[in-house]
Amino acid sequence: MDLGRVIRNGGSKGESWRTVLTLAYQSLGVVYGDLSTSPLYVYKSTFAEDIHHSETNEEIYGVLSFVFWTLTLIPLLKYVFIVLRADDNGEGGTFALYSLLCRHARVNSIPNCQLADEELSEYTRDGFVLLDKNSGSSLKSTLEKYRVLQRVLLVLALIGTCMVIGDGVLTPSISVFSAVSGLELSMSKEHHLYVQVPVACIILVFLFALQHYGTHKVGFLFAPIVITWLLCISAIGLYNIFHWNPCVYQALSPYYMYKFLKKTQRGGWMSLGGILLCITGSEAMFADLGHFSQLSIQIAFTFVVYPSLILAYMGQAAYLSKHHTIESDYHIGFYVSVPEKLRWPVLAIAILAAVVGSQAIITGTFSIIKQCSALGCFPRVKIVHTSSKIHGQIYIPEINWTLMLLCLAITVGFRDTKRMGNASGLAVITVMLVTTCLMSLVIVLCWHKSVILAICFIFFFGSIEALYFSASLIKFLEGAWVPIALSFIFLMVMYVWHYGTLKKYEFDVQSKVSINWLLGLGPTLGIVRVRGIGLIHTELVSGIPAIFSHFVTNLPAFHQVLVFLCIKSVPVPHVKPEERFLVGRVGPKEYRLYRCIARYGYRDIHKDDVEFEKDLVCSIAEFIRSEGPEYDTPLVKKEEFGIGIEGLEKNERMTVVGTSSTQLDGIKLREESDLSDTVGTSELREIRSPERPRKRVRFVLPDSPQIDRAAREELHELMEAREAGMAFILGHAYVRAKRGSSWIKRIVIDIGYDFLRRNSRGPNYALSIPHASTLEVGMIYHV
Repeated sequence: MDLGRVIRNGGSKGESWRTVLTLAYQSLGVVYGDLSTSPLYVYKSTFAEDIHHSETNEEIYGVLSFVFWTLTLIPLLKYVFIVLRADDNGEGGTFALYSLLCRHARVNSIPNCQLADEELSEYTRDGFVLLDKNSGSSLKSTLEKYRVLQRVLLVLALIGTCMVIGDGVLTPSISVFSAVSGLELSMSKEHHLYVQVPVACIILVFLFALQHYGTHKVGFLFAPIVITWLLCISAIGLYNIFHWNPCVYQALSPYYMYKFLKKTQRGGWMSLGGILLCITGSEAMFADLGHFSQLSIQIAFTFVVYPSLILAYMGQAAYLSKHHTIESDYHIGFYVSVPEKLRWPVLAIAILAAVVGSQAIITGTFSIIKQCSALGCFPRVKIVHTSSKIHGQIYIPEINWTLMLLCLAITVGFRDTKRMGNASGLAVITVMLVTTCLMSLVIVLCWHKSVILAICFIFFFGSIEALYFSASLIKFLEGAWVPIALSFIFLMVMYVWHYGTLKKYEFDVQSKVSINWLLGLGPTLGIVRVRGIGLIHTELVSGIPAIFSHFVTNLPAFHQVLVFLCIKSVPVPHVKPEERFLVGRVGPKEYRLYRCIARYGYRDIHKDDVEFEKDLVCSIAEFIRSEGPEYDTPLVKKEEFGIGIEGLEKNERMTVVGTSSTQLDGIKLREESDLSDTVGTSELREIRSPERPRKRVRFVLPDSPQIDRAAREELHELMEAREAGMAFILGHAYVRAKRGSSWIKRIVIDIGYDFLRRNSRGPNYALSIPHASTLEVGMIYHV
């Protein structure tokens, strides 16, 4: 799936088309599993209770007309031809739209933002330009002026995210349960649930138990399964059309929608909640855009998925139009239209397709929670990368088992597709409404189109989705309450964590120590400087954190080299390795205090190996080498940046430094476990530390430019400190609401945020540093 990067990076036309077709083939197994299994339950959910299949066929023709035009207008027109173009440097989904808006209107909710982040190549690659003096500029200034509008925008994005998580619970349940519903045709109505529910639960447990292996282990099977399923339902659809009712194509006319609503009235309106299920999984086309490309997803849907689904629904309608004695609340499903000799093979393929579709939404849930966590909107969780080759394949144990328990509870509690469909429909349509609202802002702020065009977009698609939303919401007591309850819980968790994190950061900014205090301590900082490197983790991007002064005033010694390390996420999907670090000096040179800001995008991988430690040390060494006035190189950008919220200390200059792998002509770090002398090439000179019976560290430098004596001494001291080891100083914050706070704030901070903080992963889980030791410094934050 990384082949999508090849397309965006260029290449010959022949290679591009070959790659596009390969990606289109792979997308069938990852993106369209959920959407392709919707024929299993759409008609059954639609005719469950509100309307009945009559001799006139007006109901079945009306439903088919609604299904056809819904599939045409929402997935095909809205997503394939419009929304897919609103990518964030190749990435899609709710947070991609929110990220675009944050960069174009400065409504970012990430507190430690810097002006330097706007210099990132992916920050401006989407064609950011200043708006003219028009209504778009007025909308931009309005969003930037009113804090409440920024919070509404954040909550809107979080609601869409929460509904995606809710869909991650409901989709596996309804897909697997509907797939095994073919068993009901071989037994009585009273007994089939005793078999169907346990079988569905066993499949769900098996599905979630396999998640830790990663989808790449069985990914090669996904596309063939979905293709086989699509060919199967297409062939069955064609057979039913020609065998039972060749004139069923007439029902594609929108006139039959009018006749349907005129005859069924309120019942027909309520049945729209079942028709809505035909577009379940459409959001995956946009959410999984980062794994593929626009063209590959467009080709796969337009030429394979869309015609297959239309034929499948037409075939079911053709069969039902000639069979009016079927019990509409029981046997009016997918399998009844399958020829009897093919039912068992089709049942097996359907179960496999349902598993594939469920797998896609589960993986998507993992990805969106990772994005939320990276942007400070979800408690820190353990993220396991299951593939080193396929980007984005991750596994989150806590979320996986939570989803499994919720899926089992839904399956056992509901035990019918009607209430599962009501719940799933509301989750799906809410996500689509959020996407429509955010897209209308993107059209104005990012695409610089007229406000009238944005109003037309939200009015046209919003009206259709609002109609379906109302039909789903009216069934609140019949299952639709489930996604609302789940989303409310997740929304409270996200907002409480984000609010607490923001308040904690504001306290850090207000409590940071001035540079004058540091200068008053002198080069020794008033304490004994011992060998080694001390990494002080902080969220601050400028200034001296209060944890440092707290440590210095209570302990008599500190390391000879101190690094204030900030690992931050920026509102772009990826940060290039050559732009990874911002390195600066805190105080005079003789203090040996540095600041290093490691920047990651919300889809970047934090590698769990020793490379981060080497990159960190090399970035500081490269910064030391770059300080000479005669030295300048494209690998190291010497620029002075300001901070969006805090403001830089006057004597603090930040330099952009890439990882060691990107600096072909930069400093290299070599470590040896013995004392043997391995001489490099004649073109390199080495600065070596004194030989010791332990691991030896060497900086390998290129011939030019020349390095002055002071820089050599500083590099020598950095090497000695690296040999002695690294210690990680972590602040342990006890956040409490300050006196005089409202009772709501005390509940949120003292109970809600404190509970989430104590039960979430610590900030050092994501650091790829094999710590020689970890020190925790406790502080009480009154926010």
